[in-house]
Amino acid sequence: MKRKRLGLVFGGVVVTIALVAMSAMPAFANAEGSFQRTLQVSGPVNLDISTGSGSIHVQTGTGNQVQVTGHIKVTDWFGTSADSKVKAIQDNPPVQQSGNDIRIGRIEDPELRRNVSISYDIVVPPNTQLTSHTGSGSQTIDGIQGVLEVGAGSGSLKVSNIGNTVRADTGSGSIEIEHVKGNVRAKTGSGSINARDVAGGFEGDTGSGHITLEQTAPGAVRADTGSGGLDLRGVKGSLDAKAGSGNIHAEGAPSGSWTVHTGSGGVELRLPSDASFDINAHTSSGSISLNHPVTVQGTIGRKEVHGKVRGGGVPVEVETGSGSIAIL
Repeated sequence: MKRKRLGLVFGGVVVTIALVAMSAMPAFANAEGSFQRTLQVSGPVNLDISTGSGSIHVQTGTGNQVQVTGHIKVTDWFGTSADSKVKAIQDNPPVQQSGNDIRIGRIEDPELRRNVSISYDIVVPPNTQLTSHTGSGSQTIDGIQGVLEVGAGSGSLKVSNIGNTVRADTGSGSIEIEHVKGNVRAKTGSGSINARDVAGGFEGDTGSGHITLEQTAPGAVRADTGSGGLDLRGVKGSLDAKAGSGNIHAEGAPSGSWTVHTGSGGVELRLPSDASFDINAHTSSGSISLNHPVTVQGTIGRKEVHGKVRGGGVPVEVETGSGSIAIL
């Protein structure tokens, strides 16, 4: 009986020691802060922004200033240095200027970067060229007139009212683009791409997701999706459209060759009623309907059509592994 009591007491001591040890362990610490900087510039601005973790928001203002607001968040799991990290960044913000060249977000000290997230709100003059990147976080860019390169390891991208070319790239996340007066290149590993009012060429690539395009000025179009559909409108140049699986809808006035392929899915092309082109269409499983007068060259049938429409013109090649083809 005494042994049993001693065992219970000893067990209680062990539990007590464990609880004391756990209470002595440092808990993680959170800290937040912010900083602001106003930079004077004259003439076109060349701006480079980067952050490992955090969002980026850029919009245009008036005058010859770049206004920077940084929102700092620190999580420290191994001590109580979160507050000191916030203070160090506030005292020496990662903002560098050399004339009209501005770099934001570079922190050289790897220890200071650890477990730190900085989000940026930035106001720039309209005449700004921007390179912007985040490891993880969304970005919104609006109104700049210079060339834009925007990228993210993961996160959505929203770009609008850009007066020059745009290159947008994210590992995973959707891409929204509208009102661009120049060529657009957009790529996402997984996510949709939606581009409206693009006054130039377009190149879109997604591993899985839908691509939508509204083109308002001539330019070559290339759209590629591993799994997802394509909806391409106002195409006024050449077209190269590919889908691993998904329906393809394209409408416009070909002034260069059109190549449209999908592994499985239907294809619908809408061309002007007076369009002249060479047609080469094939489906392995499905039917072909052609609402244009065609002069047959070699083959015409339910699954294959080769011929000239209104005397021929630019080549239009359409193929699907399984699905129907309609050329209207």
